[in-house]
Amino acid sequence: MIRVEPQTEPVDFNDKVRTPGLRAIAEMVGERSDRTVGRTYKKICDRREDIPCKKFRDYWKHAIPDLLVAYGQICAYTCLKINAVTGSATVDHYLAKSKHWDKVYEWNNYRLACGRINARKGTHDDILDPFEVEDDWFELELVGFQVIPAEYLQPDIDARVQKTIDRLGLNDFRKERAEKAEEYFSGNVSLKYLVKESPFVARELIRQGRLRPEDQTPENLAIKQRYDLIVAVRKSHV
Repeated sequence: MIRVEPQTEPVDFNDKVRTPGLRAIAEMVGERSDRTVGRTYKKICDRREDIPCKKFRDYWKHAIPDLLVAYGQICAYTCLKINAVTGSATVDHYLAKSKHWDKVYEWNNYRLACGRINARKGTHDDILDPFEVEDDWFELELVGFQVIPAEYLQPDIDARVQKTIDRLGLNDFRKERAEKAEEYFSGNVSLKYLVKESPFVARELIRQGRLRPEDQTPENLAIKQRYDLIVAVRKSHV
């Protein structure tokens, strides 16, 4: 995983997702709404907190095209471009619908996730948030292409990183990472292409000094030096 920068809410998100979603919630607890078209949803409980997760209407699906554009079609957790192997694009409610009714129709609670990952995450709340994870907490072992916690993390962070790797099964995607790296090493694709397809792999090749000669630019060298400094600081606190 690498840090994902939150993107601005689309201008039509309120009309497509939030307004109809909150209207449906209001109707499901028996409140009158301003609905002028479509059917009114039946009351099913007295409090919003008691609405069963499966009863929330899936207006969030209308946000998928905007999420794909905003986040370059990259799954926030696998850091791979979403395709048939990873599973179709889905909306991951970082704060689960079953526990946070007020976040069901909020853009800032959505993470673009492939289907395989979203199914594994479920309602677990011990997964690191891609919006808050530090960019240097996860590393890639370039022999087996396994994701591992970065060296010299504080014990609590190390445990959370490992829990995220295990819970989401991030190492089930080793083949996909290896293929992307091999495409780059063989000269079939550019570093720019790799960044778009598999940004975590690209970041790790830069950090570990494994770039092709033509990509060893001052900019990429500076990135590597920055990560070397981070590790040096961590080691000094062990």
